[in-house]
Amino acid sequence: MSDIMRHVPFDVPEPFRRFLHGETGAMLRVEEFQDGSTMVVRAELPGIDPDRDVDITVSGTTLTIEARREERTEYRGKHNYRSEFQYGAFTRHIQLPQGTREEDIKASYTDGVLEVRIPTPEQDANPSRKVPVSRTSSAAGQGSAGLGTPDTTSEATAPGHFSATTPPEPGGPSAPPTGSV
Repeated sequence: MSDIMRHVPFDVPEPFRRFLHGETGAMLRVEEFQDGSTMVVRAELPGIDPDRDVDITVSGTTLTIEARREERTEYRGKHNYRSEFQYGAFTRHIQLPQGTREEDIKASYTDGVLEVRIPTPEQDANPSRKVPVSRTSSAAGQGSAGLGTPDTTSEATAPGHFSATTPPEPGGPSAPPTGSV
């Protein structure tokens, strides 16, 4: 299924992409934006240790962020005890711009927010290029019928028809009607 997704000419929304790839884990929500010539990806990950709970990898043109969270809250009262656990693993795959250099990607973690900064290579303002079309002459004696140029091998025309070099006679069968409306 991942081979099919490589040939899709448009961005597939993350939930659909994850479904098609068979990923069923919780999705890491991110915000992604351009800051000048840098792509910035931010994820809220409060209560984690980035050294132990976060893995950021690059494979080809895909940046993968994996995070694990385990948070415990305990309440001990005189006659009761309550413990709440919040845990899970989160993954997000992000397409990188063509030409991104792996060694230039930087990540930081401040106040519960993971920020990944990806310098984007200079893109040509007009990446497309016009391809010139060359002309070739047709084979000798065959003319160029159907190509928009006159066939000069014959001057005779059938009644009611005209050649590309001879205009129709006024009032003839091929001439436009004249008169008042």
